[in-house]
Amino acid sequence: MSECKFSFSEAIIKIESWCAYQDRCTYEVEQKLTFWNISLEQQSEIIKHLLSNRFLDDKRFVESFVSGKFKIKRWGKIKIKHHLIQKRIDKVSIQEGLKSIDLDTYLETMKHLAQKKFLEKKAKDDLWTIRRRVSTYLASKGYESDLIHDVVSEVVK
Repeated sequence: MSECKFSFSEAIIKIESWCAYQDRCTYEVEQKLTFWNISLEQQSEIIKHLLSNRFLDDKRFVESFVSGKFKIKRWGKIKIKHHLIQKRIDKVSIQEGLKSIDLDTYLETMKHLAQKKFLEKKAKDDLWTIRRRVSTYLASKGYESDLIHDVVSEVVK
């Protein structure tokens, strides 16, 4: 193992400011500390310090992640869930976070995305090709197939 990039106290100061800038999950902090070649024992101490001083809170991270990815990037629940799993967030926290998305807003967002994509493709293709492309687009954004079918049928009418 190569030498640590920072002393223990320097690492705490740097990781605190990194966590204060944006909500982080425990896994991201572990990755950053590993990249800095901080020993596992020191990583454990730093993470305890961050948790006790509220620099690190996985529940808060899930809430802001879900909110941001849905409101800004307009991702569906499937895509959000998979990204949270990659960040090693527990399933209970993921389910709680996804419950925070209002169903009416979720459906309106899907409908808006479908209409936008439908209007882009309308002049170029036949109806079946458009349906397929709009459905594929919504699936790539992480929306559920049963909802996609309903929304695309509504938009095409």
